[in-house]
Amino acid sequence: MELNTVDYLKKALLDSQERVRDYMNYSREIDDKELQRYFKTYAEKEGEHAQKLQEYISAYTQ
Repeated sequence: MELNTVDYLKKALLDSQERVRDYMNYSREIDDKELQRYFKTYAEKEGEHAQKLQEYISAYTQ
């Protein structure tokens, strides 16, 4: 089975959403305050990437 552009975008979005979830969990589970901030910031940036991917998906499926 061959994937198309929307398939790749959806896969990337799912991967990005998983990273957001993982990094937010990391930020809550560790004791080091500096690392907590780092993981939370990383999750926020990854959330921005997920949002952009969603915009591309919407544009391609209209």
